Amino acid sequence: MLALIDVVPLIAAAGGLTIDGVIALLVIALVFCGLVWLRGVPIDLLFLAGLVLVTLSGVITPRQATEGFASPAVLFIAALFATSAGLRATGALDWIGTAILGTAKTERAALVRLSLTVVPVSAFVLNTPLVAMFMPVLLDWCRQRKVSPSRVLIPLSYLTIVGGVCTLIGTSTTLVVNAELAKLQKWIVETGRPAELVEELEFFDITWVGIPLAIIGVVYLLTIGPKLLPKRSEIIDELGERRREYLVEMLVQNDCPLIGKSVEQAGLRNLPGLFLIEIDRDEELIAPVTPNDMIHAGDRMVFTGVVQTIADLERIPGLVPAADLTYEFQPAQRTQRRLTEAVLSRTSPLIGRSVREANFRQRYNAAIVAVHRNGERLTNKIGSIRLEPGDTLLLQTKADFAEAYRNSRDFYLVSAIGGSSARRHDRAIVAMALFGLMIVWLTVAGLWGDLLPFGNLFAGKPQPIIGLAIVLLMIGTRAMSTSEARSAIDLQVIITIAAAIGLGQALKTSGAAQYIADHLVSVTTASGISASLQPYVLLALIYLVTALFTEMISNVAVAAMMIPIAVGVALAGPDGGYSTRPFIMAVALAASLSFATPIGYQTNLMVMGPGGYRPVDYLRIGLPLTLILMVASVVIVPIAWPF
Repeated sequence: MLALIDVVPLIAAAGGLTIDGVIALLVIALVFCGLVWLRGVPIDLLFLAGLVLVTLSGVITPRQATEGFASPAVLFIAALFATSAGLRATGALDWIGTAILGTAKTERAALVRLSLTVVPVSAFVLNTPLVAMFMPVLLDWCRQRKVSPSRVLIPLSYLTIVGGVCTLIGTSTTLVVNAELAKLQKWIVETGRPAELVEELEFFDITWVGIPLAIIGVVYLLTIGPKLLPKRSEIIDELGERRREYLVEMLVQNDCPLIGKSVEQAGLRNLPGLFLIEIDRDEELIAPVTPNDMIHAGDRMVFTGVVQTIADLERIPGLVPAADLTYEFQPAQRTQRRLTEAVLSRTSPLIGRSVREANFRQRYNAAIVAVHRNGERLTNKIGSIRLEPGDTLLLQTKADFAEAYRNSRDFYLVSAIGGSSARRHDRAIVAMALFGLMIVWLTVAGLWGDLLPFGNLFAGKPQPIIGLAIVLLMIGTRAMSTSEARSAIDLQVIITIAAAIGLGQALKTSGAAQYIADHLVSVTTASGISASLQPYVLLALIYLVTALFTEMISNVAVAAMMIPIAVGVALAGPDGGYSTRPFIMAVALAASLSFATPIGYQTNLMVMGPGGYRPVDYLRIGLPLTLILMVASVVIVPIAWPF
């Protein structure tokens, strides 16, 4: 460490950098190396360590180091995570996903439907929760149609990415760019230049170039992409793997939207891992069930199938388990319950009793939904099943049931089933209305905020306050709970962004960003390139460097650190410099459009396991797309924002 301290002044003297500049570059280089080679170390920890180093060494002050944690962009990103959770908790996103793929029968039809819906939706919803919502729907569709998930999951990730650059809030990258621009404005003013040089992005600024790039991306994924995608047949086998199956009765309530539809129209004919075996209606038994049988209010529908699809059934409004007459039918109470599996022990007081006689609700405040025995599902009605040691019970329980009875002598094993909570369908319209209100509010504030003097409703860049207001309204209208809002916020992403903003500040304050910018400009000038082509070459260089770093590191971190360099390159140009806008847009786009590696963008990593992908798959399909969009950006950006 002492040797490094001794070497820093020598590097600074030889390269024309200040000592602070050398320290800033060395620390950032160490962070980058750690991201590439120390895969086991969390990304937020590496960026926090880098931030602490540049602060303790005096490159930036403690106040500057912590400014990122109070950044409006960081607060707004946290609010967007929470609002997306509100859409998910009410089933609004489930409904959208199922409606999109409901009748698609071929791989191409599914991709076309995804393109027409995912791209516009991802312009207003953060990509991560959107992929998290669509992925189970796609996997179910693949299971039904015997299509390998490797044929559709990478396109899903890529479609959300290209759609995300169509508005300011489609991706967290553009929000981070705005945060960096807000800080750069102060620095620009201090140097005696107008703040307009680095104005923040408005809501639809990026749309001018984002939509053309999204169209190019969609065309690529529908034409060239399918020829490059792998087809992993072993993933199809995994989807069809036999899992524990249960027999479960579901009651059709009076407000169920399936009433009046045939079994096929209701989508109950080809459910993955689930089969409708009979319908019990007013002492009339319909078995076997045909696709044309109609669904009536009060029907008891008997299904046999796997746990996850049973959980999916419960997300259909007005369709509830009929195993217990005291089961909570009200949406507010249903959301407090979870599916849990429990294996009965020999000492359980339930042994020898039928499910109807067990009084399970009185004993455990839970309801038996189905029973599984000796590796086989039981085919008789659940109420008449006599319980035996080793029976696996599928239960509707409170969230704390597994913790409360984990060590009980009544059960050998208690295990909660993740993702099995019911949806607040009665609040879906409220959640969608509030999200629509946020979009309109943000749009009006972005376009005409300064012309509408209604307090701070529109003026003064109120984006984070708008986001927080919508979150509070969603909680207040019970579209989601406070705990759901908290758990939806990805702290790793938030901490990484905040720390990266601090490292970007170190680059700027130390002069390292300007040093890099000056050298890029001087090298381009010395290469003999004509003056008319120089800005295009510099724009391509900024885009290329940003894209390369993004494929190796976090996109938001790269955006925060490249913006000062991009602005420096623009201002270092001949005759007073170039317009900063094209270079800012190049960074925003390059840091957002990451396709060539699974680690460049979080959604790429999310689909890697379920799709059975290998890193080379991303390179094969993603690298050509990256290069195509880079060329398109270098051409389109200067048309929208001349140099």
